[in-house]
Amino acid sequence: MTVMDFFVKNGGMFFGILGAALAVILAGTGSARGVGMAGEAAAGVVIDEPNKFAKTLLFQLLPGTQGLYGLVIGLLIVLRLTGDMSLQQGLMFFAAGLPVGIVGLTSAPAQAKVAVAGINILIKNEPQLIKGVIYAVMVETYAILAFVMSIILLTRIPA
Repeated sequence: MTVMDFFVKNGGMFFGILGAALAVILAGTGSARGVGMAGEAAAGVVIDEPNKFAKTLLFQLLPGTQGLYGLVIGLLIVLRLTGDMSLQQGLMFFAAGLPVGIVGLTSAPAQAKVAVAGINILIKNEPQLIKGVIYAVMVETYAILAFVMSIILLTRIPA
């Protein structure tokens, strides 16, 4: 069996699994980096002002949502995979995982930078806290758009 024969026969499943894995891995990596960045800043605040834990936790949680979006798309892809799927279908599943994966990888660290700035707002002018949250949520918009696009792409893949 040649490599080409292998991909013609098993490529659908291979690329489908790869699409699911990339959705989870890329978005999860972005979220892990983002949550870590915001957590470092939050820990610096909580050392001196432990009563601000809940407010700093909000900023730390925001970059974590991209990883959840990637996990949902990954699960939706895996639930649709079959052993007899065509290479074309597998490539479609692969493509459907890319928007949430790539945007999650890049938007979560960007959101973390804004969250760190929001934590600085909390330190310097606590009554203005909500403005920092709004800034951080604005970055979330693009992760949501990618999540929606991945869902739309999944719905267009024939069974």
